[in-house]
Amino acid sequence: MDLAAAYLPSRDGLCCEPLLPRIAEQARQADATRSVDAGVIAGIKASDLIRLSASRSLGGVEATVRAIGDELEAIAGVCGSTAWCLWNHLCVFHYYCTTVGPDARDLLAGIVRDREWVTYPNGAGSGVTGVRDANSWVLDGKITFASGARYGEWTLVMFSHPDEDGAPALSHTPVRLDTPGVRIDPTWDGAAVRASATDDVYVDRVRTPVELARRFYPDYARRACEPEFAVVDHRYREDWAELGALWLAAQATGLASAALAEAAGQASSRKAIFGVPMAKRPGVQMNLGEAAALIAAARAAWTTGCAETDARIAAACPPSVADQLRQLGYTTAALKLCDEAMHSILRVLGGNGLRESGTFERRWRDFQAMWLHIIAHPDRVNELTGRYLLGVEDERA
Repeated sequence: MDLAAAYLPSRDGLCCEPLLPRIAEQARQADATRSVDAGVIAGIKASDLIRLSASRSLGGVEATVRAIGDELEAIAGVCGSTAWCLWNHLCVFHYYCTTVGPDARDLLAGIVRDREWVTYPNGAGSGVTGVRDANSWVLDGKITFASGARYGEWTLVMFSHPDEDGAPALSHTPVRLDTPGVRIDPTWDGAAVRASATDDVYVDRVRTPVELARRFYPDYARRACEPEFAVVDHRYREDWAELGALWLAAQATGLASAALAEAAGQASSRKAIFGVPMAKRPGVQMNLGEAAALIAAARAAWTTGCAETDARIAAACPPSVADQLRQLGYTTAALKLCDEAMHSILRVLGGNGLRESGTFERRWRDFQAMWLHIIAHPDRVNELTGRYLLGVEDERA
């Protein structure tokens, strides 16, 4: 039995299984061209993958948090960029359902029915203003970090405007990406997940109906846990950021598992200095064994977080602050373990392993985007948890 195979995620019965060969085949090309193959995107939209995080009441699959993690883990094992784009869509659709809410049920159900892709750019440098004109908001400005926008149909636009008393306020509204005045600028030039299409989106006097806009509240995640806060389905009381963090950890373990499998395959057939088989080198054995254990522990961390979350959803129990911090803690722990595993694998590959053909260099780059993402960044997560443990007021935004 191949040792590394024991640490690869099982693909049996996964929704993504029929698509994995094609996703893998285009991975190198996606990394080079910075765009996921159009056929892969079409295949995802035609499958149930696009509907995993949508509730049955909206026509979706209503997959468990763990099941979604399993899918993303498998896809990340063959192409980090493709997994990242799908991950962003699934997280963001969950966010749409929480914040746009039951009043937009028909719109949300239509997105699910038509198998449409959504994004939510709101990164550094974003700035959109809205002016009320009769029954429309007229939007102008730029929004950044629109992961997957070039593959999608909808974006959520946050904009500033005066409220009824003239004080500054924030709202957001869903806007179709093919609306006149919307333009996607393919600016993404990142070192990792190169085909994630994390581009800029410009809106130039874009009109959107007033009834689609919702006031944005920084503490929306806490509000969503309150009984009087109306939700489409109970699952949407869970905060998308914490779910997204768990799914980031799932991607990291899929990526690290694939890197381990490739490294073990290389080491089993390569010669070290003076012709000694690499497989007989104690250092190679030790590092691969350590990587395998670290990856197994990482998977145990995020799957435990998923199990707790799924149990809450099944019991219609909203998450507490402690629950949300624990979700983040499982994630940072899993990512740290995967980081250590990747370093162990790198020690096995050495200089020759890096300069010759293989996928490790790409996987290494893609992994950096995962543990550095703001929702799972250890500095942010550990500070939040420390504040909670010390009873210091939570200043999360």
